[in-house]
Amino acid sequence: MAKVAFLGLGVMGAPMAGHLAKAGHDVTVFNRTRAKADAWVAANGGRAAASPAEAAEGAAAVFVCVGNDDDLRQVTLGEQGCFAAMADDAVFVDHTTVSAAIARELAGERALVVDAPVSGGQAGAEAGKLSVMCGGSAAAVAAARPFMEAYSARIVHVGEAGAGQTTKMVNQICIAGVLQGVSEALRFAQASDLDLGKVLEAISGGAAQSWQLVNRWPTMAKDEFDFGFAIDWMRKDLGLTLDEAKRNGALLPMTALVDQFYAEVQQAGGGRKDTSALVTRLPKG
Repeated sequence: MAKVAFLGLGVMGAPMAGHLAKAGHDVTVFNRTRAKADAWVAANGGRAAASPAEAAEGAAAVFVCVGNDDDLRQVTLGEQGCFAAMADDAVFVDHTTVSAAIARELAGERALVVDAPVSGGQAGAEAGKLSVMCGGSAAAVAAARPFMEAYSARIVHVGEAGAGQTTKMVNQICIAGVLQGVSEALRFAQASDLDLGKVLEAISGGAAQSWQLVNRWPTMAKDEFDFGFAIDWMRKDLGLTLDEAKRNGALLPMTALVDQFYAEVQQAGGGRKDTSALVTRLPKG
């Protein structure tokens, strides 16, 4: 097994790094809040580093899952960034959802760079069943794949640098539209005094079926939103998507509208709630 580094131990990064350790890799971790890194080491073994550069020294692969473009640039190209410390043949894998522009920028700095945003949420990370969409060269993805298999159910190489990030944007466009539809459908069913469980049973076996419908309809019906992917993060992702659409000329009227709806939920104090809390802006009738 190999020596690897993992930078960023949030709700996604911590379990992903844990799966690498369970797979037998020698994992060194870094987190801006040192207490999180120390707690991870206490639970999983390995070592906590004082900087991204220290974590990356001697690593065959370096993984990152942080917050945004600025965070990513800091841990890679900053004063104590990992790029300066990495060996030429080490692979860099970014699991953060960031702009396609920074993905392309980082790919220009090193030979083996993969932009690899994920879908599956915290539950998928904990279960080791994430779906990974990869951008980068064939050589970079081939080098990263054996490591990513420790926490992934599906790994797809979708194209060159930046393609992983733009594919994640496609994913978020789909989710935004589906959740708006599920929200309206739920409120319509409630206004019609229908048995919500029976409605779900009836429609989830046909063309209306989706992951969001099956997994979120029951919790939306009970006004349960304290779990899952936060609206604050969804708005970050949709902002990246709308910016990229300005660059490539795509028209995203539905996505722009749902982003405004999410802004309303944020302003009402729902920023940390699951994305299915989109329904709360619609009256029950």
